[in-house]
Amino acid sequence: MTKIENEHEIKILAIESSCDETAAAVVVNGRDMRSNVISSQIDLHTLYGGVVPELASRKHIEKINQVIAQALSDAHMTLDDMDAIAVTYGPGLVGALLVGVAEAKAISYARNLPLVGVHHIEGHISANYIENPELEPPFLCLVVSGGHTHLVKVTDYGKYEILGRTRDDAAGEAFDKVARAIGLGYPGGPKIEKVSHEGNPNAIVFPRAKVGDGVYDFSFSGLKSAVLNYLNGCNMKGETIHQADVAASFQQAVTDVLVGHAEHAIEEFGMNRFAIAGGVASNGVIRSAMAEMCERKGVGFYHPSPILCTDNAAMIGAAAYYDFIAGKRAGLDLNAVPNLKLGEA
Repeated sequence: MTKIENEHEIKILAIESSCDETAAAVVVNGRDMRSNVISSQIDLHTLYGGVVPELASRKHIEKINQVIAQALSDAHMTLDDMDAIAVTYGPGLVGALLVGVAEAKAISYARNLPLVGVHHIEGHISANYIENPELEPPFLCLVVSGGHTHLVKVTDYGKYEILGRTRDDAAGEAFDKVARAIGLGYPGGPKIEKVSHEGNPNAIVFPRAKVGDGVYDFSFSGLKSAVLNYLNGCNMKGETIHQADVAASFQQAVTDVLVGHAEHAIEEFGMNRFAIAGGVASNGVIRSAMAEMCERKGVGFYHPSPILCTDNAAMIGAAAYYDFIAGKRAGLDLNAVPNLKLGEA
């Protein structure tokens, strides 16, 4: 923290609306979370078995002013106290992103406050800074969420080298699809983890995909298909499907791939710090397996609390601080970029 200790307190109001959480937070100097308000839409989208983009956008419009007001109130601050406004501008659902971006631009213009556009995945990585004050780059980070699975080398604040990414389904997407197939419904991740505790993770051997031309890339569509084929086979033969065994065996296959890639990267790059981030990073089985591997390797293991793993605005405020002190600013022409790649401006 040496290069930042001499700075005065920089207070950032952050907004996140990339998918189905409307969130706002006040973060001071990138690591001091003064408030973190999240309005979840899970109950709404559960009715449809997944996120409905149009409904998500409408709900963001309905909630965003309330969430911002609550975040400022919880922090015992007003907009007059803020030094900057930060907002997620990609990747995500375009309509959902636009609500947050439009709100942030309006506040920036009305209050003459600097605007900082933040990459959603960069936010997830930066969530680790909030609860781990000793964590500084360089380190390795595995981002696992509903829409993304990335293995990233964090070379400095705001500087990333992507070692691997998913070629098809993200890990969280596979959890949702398998949960639906075995009758657990949405959201898949928490439901599979819960029921897996009653099952045998070695009951069914599902594939652990390797991508030939990308040693750190991921592929989960084959695993998802293997689960569907297993279920179809049982139905055709009239065999009983043990839901907990399927859930536990699927979860173990995902865990083995994630931990295997992480261990390989730690060995190759000789890194002594490893972090996880994203919604799937709140999965207890995956966290435990990562912690065990890091302990075996003598590597420091970092992870945010579950509330900071899911989409939230505090992580956006953490990422924005390092962009802000580096002089990065967005103009009022900032737009939503639904397919924004990590490292792109």
